[in-house]
Amino acid sequence: MPDLLVASFSAGDTLRSRTVSDILLTGLLELPTPPARLIADWQRETLRLGLEAGDVEPLSLARSRTRWPGYQLYLQAMSDWMDSLGLSGLLEHSELALMACRGARYHHDAAQYGSAAFCNLLLSDDRGQDLHFPATGQRIPLQRGRVVIFDTAQPHAVIGRHKANFDPDDFPAGADCSQVFLSWELPIEQAELARALGIDFDIDPATAARLDQEQVWLDGTPASLCPDSGRWSRTLAQKSSA
Repeated sequence: MPDLLVASFSAGDTLRSRTVSDILLTGLLELPTPPARLIADWQRETLRLGLEAGDVEPLSLARSRTRWPGYQLYLQAMSDWMDSLGLSGLLEHSELALMACRGARYHHDAAQYGSAAFCNLLLSDDRGQDLHFPATGQRIPLQRGRVVIFDTAQPHAVIGRHKANFDPDDFPAGADCSQVFLSWELPIEQAELARALGIDFDIDPATAARLDQEQVWLDGTPASLCPDSGRWSRTLAQKSSA
């Protein structure tokens, strides 16, 4: 039998349980290159942040919009793509951030965003990197216009295209290897999104009822994730909280 993953997530004042989706929704949009001064601004901001290999940090979206005359074109292209999936209107009501990463170690985001799926739109040119989902074996080449929707509880990393794991040497200081992307937090309880990702809810209500924070369990035990390989393991300490 396959390992059973259960994500417990915040739903108002309570916690609910759900399955962890292994479905990715992805596409490649034809988008214009961002203005040169905007790209230069992103480079200066990532330098100021001191991003090191594996770091993922927010950039100022408000600042970028003042230097981005084609910003609405990007949003319209995203809206059209979402419409084609039957997910109309989701972006308008979802939290949006501008993010930068210098690679990313294997991680999941369900301890903070368990009630969401991520929708990421890549803005940087191809730098020979993939978004890797080790549990499913899927690799998404990162390039400008690439869009992907995935479950926040699904382990993922940004690694070198021909690598099988995260290696900080693939992101050396001084090299132009950062990725900039727009990221929406889509509500996982939204009916069409849950259906598209194959999410089932309330699969372990007894456990969710006694937890006090979002987390992922593996076969009835709190789970931890190896940042180098992305493999799940059981946390054999207490079961009441992670």
